[in-house]
Amino acid sequence: VQLQAFGGGLVQAGGSLRLSCAASGLTFSIYRMGWFRQAPGKEREFVAVILRSNGSTYYTGSVKGRFTVSRDNAKNTVYLQMNSLKPEDTAVYYCAAQKRVGPDYDYWGQGTLVTVSS
Repeated sequence: VQLQAFGGGLVQAGGSLRLSCAASGLTFSIYRMGWFRQAPGKEREFVAVILRSNGSTYYTGSVKGRFTVSRDNAKNTVYLQMNSLKPEDTAVYYCAAQKRVGPDYDYWGQGTLVTVSS
């Protein structure tokens, strides 16, 4: 199983980026797909998740209204559209796949760095 996240980069505050995570080696459509991030010196935190069934989405409070998670099951890809970026969004962003509800995710991508300058 491989999850490959890409699309990170350097952007000014107020700008936008779209992250993508391409999955292979798993039946993508049956997995919940999550996005997490880890800022320098901080623990990894949950950002967003999209469910496998009805595509329901959930977000951490600090990104609600600014970030949108979506998925394309035909392309085995999950996206994170990030708008109105803030310097505090600077982090390495990871995608992850979860087959059953629980505290742990089954597979993780390698991460992509997002840097937001003020």
